[in-house]
Formats: sequence, structure tokens, C-alpha cells
Amino acid sequence: MDTVGSESVAGSSALRLVDEFAAFGPGYLKWVRSMLGDCGVSYARMRLLGTLHCKGPQIMSDISEDLGVTRRNVTALVDALEEEGLVRRMPHPTDRRATIIELTGLGMERTESTYNGYRAGVAELFTALSEEEQQELIRLLESLREALRREGFAC
Repeated sequence: MDTVGSESVAGSSALRLVDEFAAFGPGYLKWVRSMLGDCGVSYARMRLLGTLHCKGPQIMSDISEDLGVTRRNVTALVDALEEEGLVRRMPHPTDRRATIIELTGLGMERTESTYNGYRAGVAELFTALSEEEQQELIRLLESLREALRREGFAC
């Protein structure tokens, strides 16, 4: 049997947490998608726009890695967003094979208004927790994200 220190993994709270996260994750994503539906943008598009908004212009392969989707999916998303005038492709200054994707002025404006509205809507879920519980959850999630970073999974 696998063990962590002297405690059995099978008998620990860790397995309960695995089950709780597995149950919570899909419901949370449905909640998030419902908030975006009200904003008139798909979850995939908002994630791409949010990445560009937070990180600035990115090459397609970096966007693909950040979003955890194939380059083909990123290309399709960028094509649609470019057609709407929200992003533009720019040649990379030193790598002819790479293309930089950046938000247009309209893209920045639309992303800020949609992203802020979406985040406010999703934040409603967390009002079920007290302020102290919210702070504790933030602390715990930061710890888990740090553990993922140590394992090589930046998030």
C-alpha cells in the first residue's frame, strides 16, 4: 500500500479531498460557463482573451500551453477573435516561424468589461463562505498551487 510518511494514503483525508475536488470541479466549470453565457462569450474565448489581457502579447505555442489545448484549437479561436476585431496577429521580430497574438483596442475594451462582469458573477458563489473561510480557502489554494509549481506544473 502507498504511504506518505507513516500515514496510509488509503486511510487519509487526502482521498476524500480527491473525491471532493472531482465532484466540485465539473459543477464549478458549469457555473463559470453559465456566467460567461450571460456575457455572450464562450469559455474558451474568454480564457484566451484573459491570457492576453493578463500576460500581454503571446506567441501561439505559449497560448496553447497556458490554455492546455492544441495549437489547432488556438488557431481556430484566434481566427474567430481576429474576425471580430478583438485580436491581431503580428510577426515575431526574431523568429519567422512564430506569430505573436495581441489584443486590439476593441479587444482590450471588451475583455475588461466582460472579464470584470464575469468575475463579479462568479464571485457570488464564494459569498456562501464567511470572510474568514474565504481567506482560509485562498491560503490553502495558494499552498496547493505552490505544490503544483514544485512538481513542474505552473498554474
